[in-house]
Amino acid sequence: MPSEVDPLLPKVEPAPEISGHGYSQTARGQFEPAEDAEDEGTPPKAGASALKSIVGLFTVVVGFALVIALLVPGGLGSVWKAPKNDRLTVRARVDKIMTETPLIDGHNDLAILIRYLYGNQIYDMNFTESFENGGLPFHVDLPRLKKGKVGGAFWSAFVGCPHNSSDFSDANYVEAVASTLSQLDLLRRLADSYPKTFSSPNINGSTALTTFADRHQLISPLALEGLHQIGNSYANLRLFHSLGARYATLTHNCHNAFADAALITNSARSTIKAPPYWEGVSQRGREIVKEMNRIGMLVDLAHVSKDTMLDVLGGRPKKWAGSAAPVMFSHSSAYGLCPHPRNVPDDVLRLVKKTNSIVMVNFSPDFISCLPSNSSTGIPDVYPPNATIHQVARHIVYIGSLIGYDHVGVGSDFDGIFSTPDGLEDVSKFPDLVAELLEMGVTDADAGKVVGANVLRVWADADKVALKMQKDGVLPAEDRMKPLV
Repeated sequence: MPSEVDPLLPKVEPAPEISGHGYSQTARGQFEPAEDAEDEGTPPKAGASALKSIVGLFTVVVGFALVIALLVPGGLGSVWKAPKNDRLTVRARVDKIMTETPLIDGHNDLAILIRYLYGNQIYDMNFTESFENGGLPFHVDLPRLKKGKVGGAFWSAFVGCPHNSSDFSDANYVEAVASTLSQLDLLRRLADSYPKTFSSPNINGSTALTTFADRHQLISPLALEGLHQIGNSYANLRLFHSLGARYATLTHNCHNAFADAALITNSARSTIKAPPYWEGVSQRGREIVKEMNRIGMLVDLAHVSKDTMLDVLGGRPKKWAGSAAPVMFSHSSAYGLCPHPRNVPDDVLRLVKKTNSIVMVNFSPDFISCLPSNSSTGIPDVYPPNATIHQVARHIVYIGSLIGYDHVGVGSDFDGIFSTPDGLEDVSKFPDLVAELLEMGVTDADAGKVVGANVLRVWADADKVALKMQKDGVLPAEDRMKPLV
């Protein structure tokens, strides 16, 4: 098993390009007959002599082959094996996996792109032309979603941390709450505009597979990326859930009233490893996690500090038992391969297994290919040579090998990252990632778990916990409000 700081082995050479009858060009040269030579008018006698020579040579070869077949264990089969149609076989397996199990991306930031480039104007031809026909900037549009055999995604209604992120007052979050409503509205309008493509955001883990299999729609729940977006309000949390938000990340790159983040932006506007504020989850944080469990909103631990991870996963039981429902890391990778504060260390991964939770591997080069650094920021150096599709697959295999393939998925962060791994440039490349996993020895059954079955299980389990809590009479958490003036 790789150590906590992996040396980042270089990418293996790709298999030969497949063409023709399923063989590489090299293999085809070995087994396809050469073109017939032009007849130069060989005299009959010379032709007969040549034919006798050929027949004689053929007899010798056949006789030798029969001797080999009799004397060598396994006969001819042990000496020569027909070339396997590996690439085509892998592609057929990929198609079967992605047809039977929806590929569900744990985190897609399309809404950020629409906000910044189009001002949320999705009915304008500037947007519709390229979204419908292809060519939308960055990583997502309808043709590429189709080519990538995407079965669904959690669409993030991202709103960044307030400038003064150390101020946890309600007043400091007013703009974030308003922008969150706008982004949720945007994503709902997008789904309404393309009903043949996107499901309603008001979907749950138990009905999602029916949406994919029977209606042929993308499973399309929404997500919040940091509890600064709810403005410290249980009412806002429930409102956003009613609008389709099916998970909420406890923090983004800022601490809040509920939990500590992995990263913060300092006074110099640099991103650094965050010093602790609550030493994990605050008392209010425990209460918000309980309310998320009660309403069936998945708790997302991407972006949080290790202390927060441990608290929510029950890793410090004397302090708090943690979440009653399984949780997710919607877009984080393995710390053992890339020692970044945003990634998940091995001891936390073991808690992921214990709680039947999931880590959905992020594609950002910053989080998949890095080396330890002595920088005062506490952030490792990116190692560009390994920013590849193979390295993303290595993170998946690392987690699967350590805690089992029931606990890993994919969370691309497409449209939320500026650079992408070589070979995973956009959503159309998902089949290539599945093929890479198969070529690395991942079974078809495990690949199906990775692409979507695992996150559907975690989501459905969270729904079951919510139903039980409601049946048991657990009441909604209430905001304490001041009297109206």
